[in-house]
Amino acid sequence: MCSVAVWCTWFHTFHGEKTFTAEGNRALKKRLVEEGRAHAALVFDGDEAVAWCQYGTPEELPNIHHRKEYEAALDKPPDYRITTCIFVDKKYRRKGVTAAALRGAVDLIAHAGGGVVEGYPHDTGGQKVSVLYNGTRSLYERAGFSYLRPKGKRNCVMRRVVP
Repeated sequence: MCSVAVWCTWFHTFHGEKTFTAEGNRALKKRLVEEGRAHAALVFDGDEAVAWCQYGTPEELPNIHHRKEYEAALDKPPDYRITTCIFVDKKYRRKGVTAAALRGAVDLIAHAGGGVVEGYPHDTGGQKVSVLYNGTRSLYERAGFSYLRPKGKRNCVMRRVVP
């Protein structure tokens, strides 16, 4: 199971709320899930979770990379964010699993009522990059997202309306 990524709480909390320990993160993430404040689409191979795509409202996921720059250019907040890690176990990379995780999150958002959804993928300019925590601009384009603007040095803001 993708145990390291599953316990990530960086996007859920601001610095003052962080525990900075694995045990603290597990407890916080468990509480957030139980309270309905943490959501993810999981991709399974049999009984094993091999990938996940976290999503939520801006209130659930307030901490995003380049937040000050993002907020300075914000016209209207989205209903949902796919902000965080789209994590894929290294044995399953380059097999379409990232796209499946993203599709799963979009489907779950649609099931919850849909709305304006933002993602913040890497804008690699077509170059190969070894570590991508949230997919690429081209992945999001194939999933129906439209480019809005850059965010930080190598990320961008993309948006889609999900019915």
